[in-house]
This record gives sequence, structure tokens and C-alpha cells, in this order.
Amino acid sequence: MRAGRGTARGRTRAAGNGRFPNAVRVGAAALASVVVLGPVGAPPAAHATADVRAAAAGGHRSAPQDPGGYAFDDDARRIEGTASTADAAELVPGRTYRSTLPASGKVYYRLELDAATNVYASATAVPPPGRTVSVIDGVKVYVEDGEGRSCDVDTASFGAAGSPHPVAASAMREISPRRSLCKEAGTYYVAVERVDPDGPGSSPDPWEMELTSVSEPPVESAGATSAPRDWNSATPRPVAGQPERRPGGAGFAHATPIGQGVWRDDIRPGQTLFYKVPVDWGRQLYATAELGSSASGGSGYVAAALDLDLYNPARGHVVDAGVGYDGGQKTESLAPLPPVAYVNRHAVGRQTGAMRFAGSYYLVAHLSAEVATTFGDGPVPLTLRVRLSGDAQEGPGYAGESVPSDVFTVTGGDRAAADGTAGGDDTAFRALAAGGIGTGSALLVGLGVWTLIARRRADA
Repeated sequence: MRAGRGTARGRTRAAGNGRFPNAVRVGAAALASVVVLGPVGAPPAAHATADVRAAAAGGHRSAPQDPGGYAFDDDARRIEGTASTADAAELVPGRTYRSTLPASGKVYYRLELDAATNVYASATAVPPPGRTVSVIDGVKVYVEDGEGRSCDVDTASFGAAGSPHPVAASAMREISPRRSLCKEAGTYYVAVERVDPDGPGSSPDPWEMELTSVSEPPVESAGATSAPRDWNSATPRPVAGQPERRPGGAGFAHATPIGQGVWRDDIRPGQTLFYKVPVDWGRQLYATAELGSSASGGSGYVAAALDLDLYNPARGHVVDAGVGYDGGQKTESLAPLPPVAYVNRHAVGRQTGAMRFAGSYYLVAHLSAEVATTFGDGPVPLTLRVRLSGDAQEGPGYAGESVPSDVFTVTGGDRAAADGTAGGDDTAFRALAAGGIGTGSALLVGLGVWTLIARRRADA
């Protein structure tokens, strides 16, 4: 729920006489791939297939997270906020930082901006596992100019369940005809603070934070200055079909790519799962969250059991949906959203305004810790049904420098990773996954493949 918005890498060297260098390389690759399948008793075929596909895509699966845990960006730089703007350290757009949010008071960071670029700054606050929070506590982010005037402010809270989990807020410096301030080049500041550190049940511990800022260059032509008034606002029927296992990531930087389809994982009380959906210009995103029936029994009702949040590529909040749970199957959909369009930024409502650029949109699902009290701490089945409608269109035509490909565009690699087809033909590995074989058998198969290829090349 939202306040004010309703709710280890190495290299293998081949030994030998060098007669079969290509076979060695192929064999090593085969071994590296089949090891991904894991030990005897590993997850079922769909789980293994997801692992293999992630490896084929050049990505990685996040390590299993403890309930309430968060996987920070591996490349995040440690930086400390200051109590005064005079000592504020600089946030460079395009980089990710890790910092600490004290229980009370603002901490400041600095931005050096030109007079043409939009910049979006976000803070993801992560309360320590096992601590308590108040329902209205959370994180508040400001962007201010050199005179202390507000350019933008955003707040995120834990919502009705009061279950501690990562929450993100994002504020911007936008060059817009609707804004009279914050247009000049110069020094700006990002301020972050807790919303209600003294609220009932709030823990006085400092929180860890992940900070990001991204820049968006101006467009060649200004174009329309008002948001589209007509778009398909009807909610379509959720995508049907057999769910495919796709384990969720444990943070924004480790979010699991998904596209249109039905995706399945298990979520434990207190856990938060992150997914990312590539959405092109002109396309509409629909998502439905479904909690399956509890296998651990129990009776009762948790009114705010699951919170599903949608964030845009700059980690700005778009919309959320809550799912109540009584141990039986329950489902809820996000409110219909307009097609992704540059001119959405001119909308009065922040929800439509957040659908302002193409890129990876994040679906973040959190299962309240309260569910454990009523239904036990075992995992609950979670199904996400994702639909993308409309035809992809050309972007707005950014001026000057190109837009960062990993922020405001969708690439063929993004689409392939979302569909689980990146990295080319993984049919052989998919067959191995379907067999559910263990590491020992996989190694033998890999060695057999290696030997066979080497012999064939020797004969040739």
C-alpha cells in the first residue's frame, strides 16, 4: 500500500596436447551448463529449466533469500548521507549506491545537473529482518534545488499489514512547461527520511538503503503537451494456461525477467519477490496476482496478506493491489493502465504520469509476515498472470546522447530473457532439466557429449 496513493565467476583452462581445442571448449561449456541443474532432489523440471534459461541468457539467479531479506545491487558503491547539504556526497546518474537511513532526520546527497535533462532519484529502504514497523512508517524522498525549494517529493509506506519489507520511493527533477522551478543548471539535493519513526511499533534501528538516479535526455521535438484522454481502460480476462516456474528475485537489481504468460513461484510470509517485465512504447501492461490454497491448514483471514506493487523503470511507483487471504485461492488485478507513452507525463494523475517511458517495469510481491500466525510459516503458492497488449511503437526521438539501453528502451535481449529463450537453442539442456537428473548424472552426460564431439572431430 502507498501513502497518498490508495494504497563467483572463474575461467576454465583446458589441459592436453591441443588436438581438439574446439571440442574442449564445447565440452567445458556443456559441463558448465549441466551443473546448473543441481543435485538429486532439486526442484522440478520447470525450476531447472528456468535456471538453465537464466544461465543461457548470460544472467544469474539470485540466491534464495531469507524472508524479509533484500539482495542489493552487486555493483552498488557505499556512500554516506549527511545531515547538512554542505557536506553532501554526489550521486552520479546511472550508478547505484548503498547507504544507511537513520531512525530520525533527513540525510542529504548531491546532484549536479544541466538545464535540459530530466533526472529521477529513488531510495529503496530495507528494514532489518525481525524488526517491527508501524503501518504508516516508510521512506520519503525529496529533490530540492539550491534554494531549498521542492522540485518533487514521494512517499512509500508499509501499508495496512504493517509487515516490514523493502519499500521504494522516487522523486524527480523534471524540465516541464508545467513547472516553473528547478529548470536551471546547478546543484540539486536528494533528501531521504523516515516517514514515522516514532509511530507505535516502529523500530529505532537504522535501515539500509539502495539509491539510484537515472537521467533522461530531452526530445528533439516537444510534441504534444497534454496526456491522451482516450485509451482502452477495460480489464481483459487474465492470461490462462499452465503456469511456468520462474523463481522471483530478491531485489530490483536481481529481478527475474518475465513477459506475457503465467508464472509460478512459492512465497513465504515476510518475503518479497521481484520480477521485471519489458514494456515497449505503445504497449499496455496488465497483471494479476493469485495466492493458491494453503497446504499447511489453519483458519482465519488476513485482510492485507499480499501486496503487489508495480514500479516503472526509474523505480517510481505506479499502482498496487492488495489480496486478502483465508487459506483458499484468492486473486486480485492491478488497475488498468494506459499504454506507455512519452506524453503520459503531462497527465494530472501520478499513476498515468508514471507510465512515461519504455523499459523494464517491476512487479514486486510481498507476503505479509502476519500470514505465518494464521497459516504457518510454510510457503504459499503465488501465480502471476501477465498480459501485454497493443503494438510496439517508435520512441519519442531523444536529442543528443542516446538513451541508456538498460533503462528507457527494450532490446531483443530483454524480450528473449523475459520469454526464457535468450542464449539460442537450449533444447538439450531443457531435456536434461525435464529428466530431473542430479549433478553426478549431469556430469557424466556432459563428459559423454565432450568425448563424442572430440572423437567425431578426430575422425574428420
